[in-house]
Amino acid sequence: MTTAKASSAIPYGFNGRLVTVEGDLCRGLPALNIVGMANRTIDESKDRIRSAIRNSGFTFPREKVVINLAPAELKKIGTSLDLPIAMVILAISGQLLQKDLSNKLFVGELSLNGTLRPVRGIINIIECAREHQIKQIYIPAANAAQASLVARDIQIIPIDSLQELWQSLKQIITISPLERCVKNTQKDKHRHYYLDEIYGQFQAKRAMVIAVAGHHNILLSGPPGTGKTMLAKTVPDLLPELNYDEQISVTKLHSLGTDIQDIIRTRPFRSPHHTASLSAIIGGGSAAVPGEISLAHLGVLCLDELPEYPSRILESLRQPLEDHQVTISRNAIKVTYPADFMLVGTMNPCPCGYLGSKTHACTCSGNQLQAYRKKLSGPVLDRIDLTVTMTPVPQSQIFKNTTFSTREHTTATTQIATAIANQHVRYGQPEIYNASLSSAEIQKFLHISTSAKNFLSTAATKLNLSVRAYFKVIKVAQTIADIESSPEITISHLSEALQYRQTVAD
Repeated sequence: MTTAKASSAIPYGFNGRLVTVEGDLCRGLPALNIVGMANRTIDESKDRIRSAIRNSGFTFPREKVVINLAPAELKKIGTSLDLPIAMVILAISGQLLQKDLSNKLFVGELSLNGTLRPVRGIINIIECAREHQIKQIYIPAANAAQASLVARDIQIIPIDSLQELWQSLKQIITISPLERCVKNTQKDKHRHYYLDEIYGQFQAKRAMVIAVAGHHNILLSGPPGTGKTMLAKTVPDLLPELNYDEQISVTKLHSLGTDIQDIIRTRPFRSPHHTASLSAIIGGGSAAVPGEISLAHLGVLCLDELPEYPSRILESLRQPLEDHQVTISRNAIKVTYPADFMLVGTMNPCPCGYLGSKTHACTCSGNQLQAYRKKLSGPVLDRIDLTVTMTPVPQSQIFKNTTFSTREHTTATTQIATAIANQHVRYGQPEIYNASLSSAEIQKFLHISTSAKNFLSTAATKLNLSVRAYFKVIKVAQTIADIESSPEITISHLSEALQYRQTVAD
């Protein structure tokens, strides 16, 4: 046989694309040529594949080998095509039959000794195989954990080496397919943070409970040492656990980065440094990989010291905060990633951090203070649902309690669970929170008393609220009502929501 082909797939954004690997053995000097829009990573695989075949006990052809990756107009990136290329070479050299490769999909990176290494985007690849009615897929054994999440109505066979795969295809050995795994068998390695660890700051804690319950964006402002960062770190422990579908979605995104083996079962908490690049935050690069806002999907994006981030990065958050997704366009690729995250920002009141402090004198000039506040534009602040100013806690309150309990945290999680349950009943879908409602959905689902409407109209005029801010007040008020299991939004709910519409300059 001088020609052969095998099916494979590559991650393409949040999805996958089928790739057909075609091989031809022709006259000419010994060489391995790969065509079909392969990037440098794939081009460098030539020597790796040649060594893997020889070290696995097979013979590499002494003729000219041409490999085509179809469709040719699709840019191929990554190392997942190593294995299908090797299988095609074995087929055209007579060491495998075409029927051994038919109706199967192969994916994996080869090492020099023929063992398989894990690849990125394994869930994307498996879902692509399912869409194309491929019932059998061979993957690296190191990808088995993530693959087990989507192991239904398809045979996913974990392979350790090229030799083992050949023996399996020749029915010399039998390898059991993966079974679907939905239970968490992994040990919890994460540090847990509780509201009870933060002394005082009752208003800030209340605001955080409201923010988590309705998936609202929140900004914490205050001098150093008031507990802003600690309070932000409590959010993952306040959020409900990821359900099965959410685990798949989050793991898919993280498998495109560095987490290519583990199942993501906890809410993401991403806290990039303010020196991170725009592509690191938003996503991009030559491969259009997801950035921090997508890796924070269904979790928390914490931007500590918000004004220290470049204005370009802060302004780029405006569209994802509204649409809950981001589209990345590059020369040969255009992909869309989900970015439904809860934004938690922290900041000092001024560059030195002690504006309004009773114990430290502020050393900032008027120009410095103005420039600092200008770093957060009006459109960015308008997309933040709750803004809270935190003040230093008196030492007498710090030393008041000598025993630690999680009573406050437990109460908060109960309130959040109640609010989320009320939202699920109202909207009929678990992925919809109050914060994501459109103006039409607000009119359809939310009930506001007549007196509350009049109150809000007067307040909006006095406070000069924008249309976006007006509806955000309603959505925050609805979350407060959900915490209390109130059937409608009242004046008290709106009054509390309006307290959190303060600006940084207040």
